[in-house]
Amino acid sequence: MNYTKLQAAFFRLRNNRAFELFVVAIILFSALVIGAKTYDIPADVLTLIGWMDTAITLFFLLEVSVRFIGEPEKKRFFLNAWNTFDTLIVVISLIPVEDSEMALIGRLIRIFRVLRMVSIIPELRLLLNSLIKALPQLGYVILLMFIIFYIYAAVGASFFGVINEVLWGDISIAMLTLFRVMTFEDWTDVMYETMEVYPFSWIFYLSFIFLTTFAFLNMVIGIVVSVMEGEHAQEAREQALTDGTPTIESLHLEIRELKELIKAKL
Repeated sequence: MNYTKLQAAFFRLRNNRAFELFVVAIILFSALVIGAKTYDIPADVLTLIGWMDTAITLFFLLEVSVRFIGEPEKKRFFLNAWNTFDTLIVVISLIPVEDSEMALIGRLIRIFRVLRMVSIIPELRLLLNSLIKALPQLGYVILLMFIIFYIYAAVGASFFGVINEVLWGDISIAMLTLFRVMTFEDWTDVMYETMEVYPFSWIFYLSFIFLTTFAFLNMVIGIVVSVMEGEHAQEAREQALTDGTPTIESLHLEIRELKELIKAKL
């Protein structure tokens, strides 16, 4: 078998759904092996787990090699960030560091192998890419939320510091207390304590909750959903171009060209 046939065979294998599901199963098994190492288990079982971990690493090396050889354009393989991530994780996992000072780093790298699930499953890639692309817009929401936090923390430290210094002693502690209020972690206990001195302090807490938990959370969800819809639409357009299916934009362009041709003939 020459290289061209081998590349074609690996290309079909890497795009095979059964092969992708098998890789996902191995990734899940790898996660279970990593979790098993955290328990107090006998030495012989630990040795068996070590051999299984080595076998999993070798399988991942074979899987990355299949994907690389099956890639028609080798230069584009590492232009994909997920391919680079997978390759780095697999290569670093091959370095024997268990009995060295780098053992902790080696274990951390093996834990990150679970993230390869994202690179294998397209839906997870789409979700993560949407979250990353939404970060610039989310940054402004987070900045505005920080401003609200800072204002309420300053007010809380000024009025409630004498009531409970542990919760409202300074502005940094007050911001942590407000985070507790925003996440509904026993926030009523905090409110009732201040209401004994300031009966209308409930307005402070309720207004803060409405601004942060309800308003800002909905803004974050709206931004992420909007970006995900854009990603889905772009993926659909790319898939249509790949399959040769006409898109709405291409149909509009063809209609416009036909109108221009008709006008030119008239």
